[in-house]
Amino acid sequence: MSTQQKITPFLWFNTEAGEAMNFYASVFKNSKIINQMKLPDGTVFTGTMEIEGQVIHFLNTRQVTEFLDSFSLMVSCENQTEVDEYWNKLIADGGAESMCGWCVDKFGVSWQIIPTALGKFIGSPEREKANRAINAMLRMKKIVIADLEKAFNGE
Repeated sequence: MSTQQKITPFLWFNTEAGEAMNFYASVFKNSKIINQMKLPDGTVFTGTMEIEGQVIHFLNTRQVTEFLDSFSLMVSCENQTEVDEYWNKLIADGGAESMCGWCVDKFGVSWQIIPTALGKFIGSPEREKANRAINAMLRMKKIVIADLEKAFNGE
């Protein structure tokens, strides 16, 4: 049985693949650069890294490309400390906040920084409470668990 992932994200950069790999390695503690193939000028042509168990491939195309909001990488966070840490690191140095737990890093890659508690609140069978939590989330940029809980409880 192969240990290789069946489906692997493949991110296409203009010229920043190596820089992005180093940045993501600094953001996520459980990450490592597996390999990089460099061009004669020393820039990364392709590379592979693992972030929190997820293998991601990188490519520099030297073409004008942009990431679309329709593709994102979701980070499941166990608590507010994790949400805050990833959110702040990913929007630093040119990233941007978006809505409902989404942000964009300085390379234009979209991320969803989502606390696992969100599913508990919005997936509750108590639909009135769940709807209050959904409405609170829709007004947030970064998800704040305490604010979700207050909305859920009608506070």
